[in-house]
Amino acid sequence: MKFTTLRLGDRTAAARVEGDTAVEIEGYADLGDLLRRGSLDVEATGPRHDLATADLAPVVPSPGKIVCVGLNYRNHILEMGRELPEYPTLFAKYPEALIGPRDEIVLPPESDKVDWEGELALVIGKTVRRASAQEAEAAIAGYAVLNDVTMRDYQYRTPQWFQGKTWEDTTPFGPVLVTPDEIPDDAVMVTRLDGEELQRTPINDLVFSPVALVEYISTIFTLNPGDVIATGTPGGVGHARKPARYLAEGQTLTTTIDGIGELSNVAVKAPVAAGV
Repeated sequence: MKFTTLRLGDRTAAARVEGDTAVEIEGYADLGDLLRRGSLDVEATGPRHDLATADLAPVVPSPGKIVCVGLNYRNHILEMGRELPEYPTLFAKYPEALIGPRDEIVLPPESDKVDWEGELALVIGKTVRRASAQEAEAAIAGYAVLNDVTMRDYQYRTPQWFQGKTWEDTTPFGPVLVTPDEIPDDAVMVTRLDGEELQRTPINDLVFSPVALVEYISTIFTLNPGDVIATGTPGGVGHARKPARYLAEGQTLTTTIDGIGELSNVAVKAPVAAGV
């Protein structure tokens, strides 16, 4: 099954994806609302929308938590000159960072080192604390695509990465939530900039699997329906290249995962405030 969140003028709506059509699930404001109030096993009987032209919000617009994992693909760890970690590296992101799968990425004037990080994101469907492996697997409602767009100059101002990771209007997330049974075993993630392939990695190359991450993170705090875990990026980021490369105004960043779909986002400069 596939689900998404539609923007419909002054409101949003949860929808079930049926082929090329998004069918509204009446009574639910968005996918997060659906997950928090029940299961995904609901009928979609509302208005129908062409998925190709629909205005898609972040698939879960306002997660209670967004937990991100750093250094979780072997090839990325090696390109950054680090050893494989014993435990997951965790940091947080706020919902204000999230944008839809076709929205513009806003480049802040304060940073000139904006980098890409294509990622598989998982969404929690059941409340869990100190989950066993079996409980962790059952708690995963599904998967989406996310790009953890990062301001590298701010990230490395201090040993803590947080300030480079959660700039507003920078993190595309979607286009749909896909239940685990829909993901091919050999699914590959690809990130492109203006059509040039920069990242290509099987999503099963993770050091810490999605189930292991839910187990570990739920030991620290309760994970609730609608919470998001971004599982980390593979090799190919701009900051590790020689010379380094960064996202520029007018460029189109696309991130694709087999079985889920594609994010396609144009980078734009932040609007200048009136009177400045």
